[in-house]
Amino acid sequence: MREGCSNYYSLFSIFAPMNIFKTYPCQSINLKGKLLTFDKPIIMGILNITPDSFFDGGKHNSVENALTRVAQMIEEGVDIIDIGAYSSRPGAPLISAQEEIDRAIPVIESIKRKHPHITLSIDTFRSDVARKAIQAGAHIINDISGGILDDSMFQLVAELQVPYILMHMRGTPETMQHLTDYNDIVNDVAVDLGKKISKLRALGVKDIILDPGYGFAKTMAQNYELLLRVNELHYHGLPILGGISRKSMIYKKLEITPQESLSATTSLNTLLLERGVQILRVHDVKEAKQLTQLLF
Repeated sequence: MREGCSNYYSLFSIFAPMNIFKTYPCQSINLKGKLLTFDKPIIMGILNITPDSFFDGGKHNSVENALTRVAQMIEEGVDIIDIGAYSSRPGAPLISAQEEIDRAIPVIESIKRKHPHITLSIDTFRSDVARKAIQAGAHIINDISGGILDDSMFQLVAELQVPYILMHMRGTPETMQHLTDYNDIVNDVAVDLGKKISKLRALGVKDIILDPGYGFAKTMAQNYELLLRVNELHYHGLPILGGISRKSMIYKKLEITPQESLSATTSLNTLLLERGVQILRVHDVKEAKQLTQLLF
């Protein structure tokens, strides 16, 4: 274990008689020559520059508004900013790759000029969008489809040698909620991710982050089982991202609105951290950062 990684799960080990949280390795990823080490939880702030995302659609879909939000997140302690120019919510209208590029690239370029040291990821399943975003200054590709919606994505990641967030999903955003038949949700997700990890490794991809894909091709019950057993995905020995922020698995279960779901999101993020998740993808950076400061 590298120096600086030994205390990652020290607080939670007080509450865990088996001390299982100390067994997870402390990984790192290469960000264009800069090493990002997961010696403590990483906060990924969501920047939706779409007009129709489920929680904050339309709030940041201009360069000026996006830069204002970025400055706020940096002040609150964000580690990575995840830029999404395409809404993946069920029923969202299909937009062209060019429209997605036209939304994302000016924002990425503006952020890089104003905040050159901040780490950026591009939330896209399209390889041509991902390429343009990396060229514009993004560091990470965050693919909700895990390569299934664009056959060129894995090859692009190998060519560019950038970190890749591999998420589990079935179908498309339009069809995914009809594809929820699993023998064992956690085992099936782990096996599916494992097959794709092997493909990526064969292509020479070095830096992979896993995302269980909460809310994507999963029922309410499956989402919670996957949350409670997410530690089983450490079998692959890769960093894990947890993205449950204000999702329907929270607000529909509680019969509230996404706007009312912050406290419940924070509660579930605590469970993710307890199970060794290294990255929290959130709308609310300040509260997530405070959570990690309290626990780590």
